[in-house]
Amino acid sequence: MMKKYYIRDIAKNLNCLNSEIIIYGWIQQLREFKTIYFGILEDSTDCIRIAISKELVSFSLKNEQSIKIEGVVTFDKRNNLQIEARRIELIGDISVNYSPRPRSMKSIFEYTKSNQIEYNKHIYIRNNIIRQMLIARAHVMDSIREWFKTEGYIEVTAPILTPILLYDDSTGIDVHIKEQDLFLTQCVGFYLESAVHSLERVYNIGPSFRKNESVSRRHLMEYWHVKSEVAFCNLSEMCSIVENMISYIVGSLDNDIGYKLANDIGTDLNLDGINIPFIKVEYRDALKILEINGIHIDFGKNINEKGLTILSQYYNGPFWLMHKPKTIEGFPYKISKEDNRLTQTADLIASNGKGEILGVAEKITDTNELINRIYEKNKNPEDYKWFIELRQYGSVPHCGMGMGVERLIRWIFSMPHVKDVIPFPRRINKRIYP
Repeated sequence: MMKKYYIRDIAKNLNCLNSEIIIYGWIQQLREFKTIYFGILEDSTDCIRIAISKELVSFSLKNEQSIKIEGVVTFDKRNNLQIEARRIELIGDISVNYSPRPRSMKSIFEYTKSNQIEYNKHIYIRNNIIRQMLIARAHVMDSIREWFKTEGYIEVTAPILTPILLYDDSTGIDVHIKEQDLFLTQCVGFYLESAVHSLERVYNIGPSFRKNESVSRRHLMEYWHVKSEVAFCNLSEMCSIVENMISYIVGSLDNDIGYKLANDIGTDLNLDGINIPFIKVEYRDALKILEINGIHIDFGKNINEKGLTILSQYYNGPFWLMHKPKTIEGFPYKISKEDNRLTQTADLIASNGKGEILGVAEKITDTNELINRIYEKNKNPEDYKWFIELRQYGSVPHCGMGMGVERLIRWIFSMPHVKDVIPFPRRINKRIYP
């Protein structure tokens, strides 16, 4: 039964014109006339018109069924490619009903249909817009790996189960296994910091889990995380490295494939990330800008989504928010020498109000400084014993980067919500199904 032809192959290879082929797919549309069915057959690559004489059909022909057609490739009266069926076989029938039908939907982002699609994603994943979004996601993931490989990074797999968290325990998803309290990883950075002292340039792409209460368009409870660590590196150098990576990824879509995907999804392709370097804005200066715009944020507090949207209107493209306060940053991050209230960190804020997509940080290498920061975050240094030992055994200056895959894709393809760019979204305060 293995497919020899995919629908896209027919358009690419017109040598099959007027010859008989076997094609498998799903019925996207069907119109019934007195003696014939006209319809559209769809597979993972494309769609094609079909003409089926009723004499050939021994079953009830319906939309969304999977079928096998043996037929001849011709042109119809309007010069569109078409398969005139000679034989037809039912592969999979329809015994449950979904309205609207997945393959009939031309818009999937309407608020009224959002929950229906999310809770029935196992069926609605067949929708062409969702399919094109998943293809776009695959292209972005390929580009990320291509960049790391080209630059000489080594991919390091890291555990999902971990005894320690980067952020507050209340944001962790806990797991109890054989009398040990564990968590699903929030960030594999701990393990990459170990590997960077062996391989110097490392990365990981995998899921992260965070039980945040935020219900913004940028947050998921389970998301895909791109993490990297670089040895003998400072904050400024890490910002430059990330700029080159973003420019490469976005640039890889500045072609026919990228524009076609955006067109098929029904959005605009955002290429703002190509032009580097990005502007750097100090945290203090950002607070002043927001104050002028009627938004007061106390020093040491996070800038909310509304504030980031206002800031993005001031700059032509993405920008760095530099030196965030230690009160809101993780304990492994180095304190600024110029102001001990700030850290050697930076967040990359996307254009068009899409908010933060990644963060970079220079890591603490001094044992005592790290232990003090652990205490400041109300954590127990004993729980982080092995992580502290990394500073006691030939440590070197190093920096890390963490990027949300869904945030990046949402920005590039101008999508309304991160849930729309992941196959099966997991969101806080939402029932998990399927």
